[in-house]
Amino acid sequence: MSITPLMPVYPRCGVRPVRGEHCHLIDEDGTRYLDFASGIAVNLLGHSHEGLIGAIQRQAATLMHVSNLYGSPQGESLAQRLVDLTFADTVFFTNSGAEAVECAIKTARAYHQHVDNDDKYELITFKNAFHGRTMATISASNQDKMHKGFMPLLAGFKYAEFDDLESAKALMGPNTAGFLVEPIQGEGGIRPASDEFMQGLRKLADDNDLMLVLDEVQCGVARTGRMYAYEHYGIEPDILATAKGIGGGFPLGACLATEKAARGMVIGSHGSTYGGNPLAMAAGNAVLDAVGNDAFLAEVREKGERLRSRLEQFIGNYPELFEGVRGKGLMLGLKMKSESRPFYAHLRDNHQLLTVAAGDNTLRVLPPLVAGDAEFDEFFDRLSAGAASYQPAEAA
Repeated sequence: MSITPLMPVYPRCGVRPVRGEHCHLIDEDGTRYLDFASGIAVNLLGHSHEGLIGAIQRQAATLMHVSNLYGSPQGESLAQRLVDLTFADTVFFTNSGAEAVECAIKTARAYHQHVDNDDKYELITFKNAFHGRTMATISASNQDKMHKGFMPLLAGFKYAEFDDLESAKALMGPNTAGFLVEPIQGEGGIRPASDEFMQGLRKLADDNDLMLVLDEVQCGVARTGRMYAYEHYGIEPDILATAKGIGGGFPLGACLATEKAARGMVIGSHGSTYGGNPLAMAAGNAVLDAVGNDAFLAEVREKGERLRSRLEQFIGNYPELFEGVRGKGLMLGLKMKSESRPFYAHLRDNHQLLTVAAGDNTLRVLPPLVAGDAEFDEFFDRLSAGAASYQPAEAA
C-alpha cells in the first residue's frame, strides 16, 4: 500500500508539534517555534490558557455530548451571549467554518423561499474569496485550484470583483438572493474592504430586500480589535458565519442571524449531530469570558497599531522584499514583491517563526491575541534574521 494512513491532501511540512506553551509550539524533537500563525487565526488565547483548558476539563468530566433532541442549557447560554454582543437575534452552532457558511447560505435562500420566492437563490460572491471546502463553499469561490477535480459546481453563485460596488451591482438580477462577502479577505491576502464598498452592499441589500451575508470565519472574534469586523464599517449584516477563534482551538462555528433573516429556518430545516454539544459550548463560553469585553478589545486594537507601526518601519529596511502592510488589529499582512510561500518556509525552517502564506504575495501575521511585548520583540528578532538571510532565488 503506497497511500499514507492520513489522506495525503495537505502539503505537510517537517514541523511536528506535540505541545504548546502560551505563544510557542514545541516540536517532538524539542524545537521551539514562535507561533504567529495561531492555527490560522484559531488559537487566539495561545496554547495554554488556563481559563479555556479548565472549562473544557470541567465540562468533559460532566457531560460531553447529547443529542439536539433535548434542551441545551449550555447552548442557550452561549447563544444569548453572542446575541448580546452582536447584531444577531438567533444562533445556530456548527463544528467548523465551512458548516457555518453552509448554514448562512441556506438561511439566505430560505429567507426568500420561505415566502415562495423560489427564484431567489443566487448569491453574489467576490473573487479571490475563501469560504470553505464543502461543495457549496467551493462553488461560492471563483478559485480554479479549489474547483479542480470536483466539477460540476453547484449552481447559484456569481463572482464580482472584490471591493468594487459597481461590479456587484452589475450582477444583480431577478434571481439574486443576496451578497456573501469577507469584510477582510484572509486567504486572498489580508485585503480589507473599503467603507464605501461595505456600506454600499448594505444599501443595495436594504433597497432590494436582499440578504447581506458576512463570512467572518477568520476576521471575527476579536481578531481585528472589534468583536466582529463589520463594526469597523458602521453597518450590520443580516447573517454572519463565524468559527476559528470562537472555540480557541476547540472545533466550533456558528451562524448568526437577525430574526427577519432567519424566518425560513424552521423546525426540520437544518441540523447537526455534534453542533452545539456541551463540550464545545464550554469552550466558546471560556473564549467569550476572555475576549468579550471592551478592555480586551481595546488592548487588541492597541497591540495591532504597535505591531503595524513596527512592521512598517521594518519593511523600510528591505525595499527589495516588501511592498506594504495591510489589515486590521492583529490580522495583518506583509505584501511582498514576489511569491510569499518561499519566505514563509524560510522563516519556519531556518528561524523557527510560524506565519501563514496567502494569496496576492502576502505573508499573514496572526499572533495569539494574548501575545505581549516579549513575543513581539522575539517576532521581530526572528523576522529580521529571516529577512537578512533570505535569498529570493529560494523561490525556485
